[in-house]
Amino acid sequence: MIANQSLNLNAVAENFDVSRPAISKHIKILTECGLIEIKQRGRERYCKAKLQKLSEVSDWVEQYKNFWNAKFDALENYLNELQSSKKTVKKKAGRHRKLR
Repeated sequence: MIANQSLNLNAVAENFDVSRPAISKHIKILTECGLIEIKQRGRERYCKAKLQKLSEVSDWVEQYKNFWNAKFDALENYLNELQSSKKTVKKKAGRHRKLR
């Protein structure tokens, strides 16, 4: 909601089915994390998103994504090797039976 425009706390709270104090707590946490900036304009407090902070989260997630993708690729390669070796063993066993 606040990605495109600054909204005051009441306008934010109107969009959720929770109490105003609950919204204030969420806003406070997001402010502490640096994802939202609060600016005072007269008697109103406006929330503005600081989306550049999300790139830090994205970078952190990306390193784990790369780690797990590598692990799954290695597992897939291992399973493919096992499957290939089982086929080879079955072919050899079939040939051995024909020779008898």
